Amino acid sequence: MKRQARGGGPTAFGAFSAGTVQDAADGATEQAQAQHLRRRLGRADLRAVPEARRELRHLLRDWGRPGRAEIAELLTSELVTNAIVHTDHEAVLTATVGPHGLRVEVRDYVSRRPRPRVAEPDENTHGRGLVLVESLADAWGVRPHEVGKSVWFELEADADAA
Repeated sequence: MKRQARGGGPTAFGAFSAGTVQDAADGATEQAQAQHLRRRLGRADLRAVPEARRELRHLLRDWGRPGRAEIAELLTSELVTNAIVHTDHEAVLTATVGPHGLRVEVRDYVSRRPRPRVAEPDENTHGRGLVLVESLADAWGVRPHEVGKSVWFELEADADAA
């Protein structure tokens, strides 16, 4: 079950589960089993979207229940696209997969926080990415940095595909 991030103040945004994948991955044994993907996303480089999906697909080829890797690819595409389209800076994609799940984080260098929007029926398809993340991720949020922010999501490996 999802709930709003603790504190509700300016440092917490999004939703999370009571025990997130990051919490589960804090043990030393589990850290040793984790696999990572880290990729720099060039400024305004939309080619990075399919490339990030391809690299994530390779990382997740034997991970999770059927459908989970596809959901991860979709949500990663949304975060990468948002970072490229809505900032005028480079960004960094990080994905960590361990025995309990996956955490994907896209760090950019713009402090402006993203907001999920309710799409109007006559609008184009822009602005719906965070609604997808909110709907499909087991946990998600925005973490501020001294410069910029990270938008992240988590998926549990064994959860039912949506």
